[in-house]
Amino acid sequence: MSRHRNVRGYNYDEDFEDDDVYGQSVEDDYCISPSTAAQFIYSRRDKPAMCAEPLEEEGYGYEARLNSCLDQMREVLAESVPEQKMVQAVLDSKFDVQKALDLVLSQGSKQNVKTKNEDTVTVGKTTKGKARDSQSARMESEIVPKITKMTVSGKKQSMGFEVPCVIAEENGHANTPQKGLLTEDASVASGVLQAVSKSALLPQVAQVSEEQNMVPTPVKKSSKTKLQIDVKAELEKRQGGKQLLNLVVIGHVDAGKSTLMGHLLYLLGNVNKRTMHKYEQESKKAGKASFAYAWVLDETGEERERGVTMDVGMTKFETKTKVITLMDAPGHKDFIPNMITGAAQADVAILVVDASRGEFEAGFETGGQTREHGLLVRSLGVTQLAVAVNKMDQVNWQQERFQEITSKLGQFLKQAGFKESDVAYIPTSGLGGENLVTRGQSSDLTQWYKGKCLLEQIDSFKPPQRSVDKPFRLCVADVFKDQGSGFCVTGKIEAGYIQVGERLLAMPPNETCTAKGITLHDEPVDWAAAGDHVSLTLTGMDIIKINVGCVFCDPKEPIKVCTRFRARVLIFNIEVPITKGFPVLLHYQTISEPATIRKLLSVLHKSTGEVTKKKPKFLSKGQNALIELQTQRPVALELYKDFKELGRFMLRYSGSTIAAGVVTEIKE
Repeated sequence: MSRHRNVRGYNYDEDFEDDDVYGQSVEDDYCISPSTAAQFIYSRRDKPAMCAEPLEEEGYGYEARLNSCLDQMREVLAESVPEQKMVQAVLDSKFDVQKALDLVLSQGSKQNVKTKNEDTVTVGKTTKGKARDSQSARMESEIVPKITKMTVSGKKQSMGFEVPCVIAEENGHANTPQKGLLTEDASVASGVLQAVSKSALLPQVAQVSEEQNMVPTPVKKSSKTKLQIDVKAELEKRQGGKQLLNLVVIGHVDAGKSTLMGHLLYLLGNVNKRTMHKYEQESKKAGKASFAYAWVLDETGEERERGVTMDVGMTKFETKTKVITLMDAPGHKDFIPNMITGAAQADVAILVVDASRGEFEAGFETGGQTREHGLLVRSLGVTQLAVAVNKMDQVNWQQERFQEITSKLGQFLKQAGFKESDVAYIPTSGLGGENLVTRGQSSDLTQWYKGKCLLEQIDSFKPPQRSVDKPFRLCVADVFKDQGSGFCVTGKIEAGYIQVGERLLAMPPNETCTAKGITLHDEPVDWAAAGDHVSLTLTGMDIIKINVGCVFCDPKEPIKVCTRFRARVLIFNIEVPITKGFPVLLHYQTISEPATIRKLLSVLHKSTGEVTKKKPKFLSKGQNALIELQTQRPVALELYKDFKELGRFMLRYSGSTIAAGVVTEIKE
């Protein structure tokens, strides 16, 4: 109050000269009518003073009297009565300590009588004082999020004001004697209870229960199994029964990936007309009118200026039966590490190729990214592919050109390991919006193409099996400081599920923390499961210790960490043979780590996997081999047979991908 009073009563005229108008608006020259003043202007003479003001006027006398009364009461009552009640009693009795004590004790005995009448059957210790306990439990449950019931990690979360017996009562287990609660202290307390007020029991029970804080109760175990079933059922019910699918868009640079997907999002209504109009105007000013739709996904200034996607853009849209997380990967060969990060998190892919003369050939021949991207997504576990033959309007929707492209690509994709039934070819025009959301209307196209449009093809993809039953694993794709306490990490949950309040272990740093909040598609949720791209708010850990590429896991079943491991690799088209001591860059999930090939163990038969040659001197293109790798820093890995998603990796050397592999054995 005093601060505002100082401001109100301040004479600004002393500070400013007559000609200085700055700051004069605080005290205006014009008058107001008495009625307006009475209605709006606060006057201390007219209104009774607020309760805070006597405190200030009387100095510290008021507080001193209150504190001395409270000290005298504490000598009698110790810590058995909450301070708030004591303060209230002192105020009600007008600072008479004796009256205040009588008031507090009489309240306690009234409640005590109530409890005795209620609990004639039960043993005194667990149920005496149920009225206040359940009340405090109710208050706690309102203040503290109901975390303890949903905790899946073994260690109980210790919160300063949490009483386990209260939570048990709230769960409907009031009469279950908890291990360690029925000690001598509690029984003595129950005997003394009738003489002294009931409230004296609370701290003793809390004290005893704090000693038993680390013992997991049977209540929690049952809730864990129940929740696991719930997550599977909830997963089916979520998003109105729509299934989740992670889709990555890949292809050679300038094939029109961002424009194609930006136009698709605009046609689906995910981008409003006003925003689109703004992008059109801005791109015209920048001299890049045809890039307007690409700006929907290329958000940074540098990407827009250069006209090249550099990082994986992520967004969400819905089809009739699915919720799609769309990742727009960069096509430029300088940004392939980013593209691998996006592809590692995807379930299905759209390969965009440029149909115009010379452009397709440039992307498909040696040095183009069409081949490399196709091989990469297949090696990273993507089995379903839609090939969008883009810019077909530039070749007047010629069927011959479309067939020429599909025959060349089909042969290559079959060699890469895609089944013919899992690959679909769709003629499109990203800039014109033809054959994206609805089937093509152009007469040149309809006379020979009767197949699906791009959206129908996306909708017909089969979602993969989610590993909800396995222990929790999340690979960190980004780390940032959020408002408030803690920090945020984003990434895709590869296995298991997580709930708010769970304890997590971060590897390799080997640090534990608590998940304070979960955000899915920019909406806060209570839980998330395998396949979801989430943002976690974490507390209890320093942000410096977390890097991109760390893996969060269940503390009871941690992920393995090593610097040396064995793997089975498939060598791609390489110019230099691979020998012992060959330096490579290991790309695994969201991490890229320098590594060395320590040993060449054996060459394997491609189809049977039998050893055809032991301890080879070198490896050449197309060979399948067993090797041992050593990384510079520890990396968190899983065996391919246990976690397919976390057992795959890529090896790159001097700007090109030389091999794909799966982890077979972890050495340290």
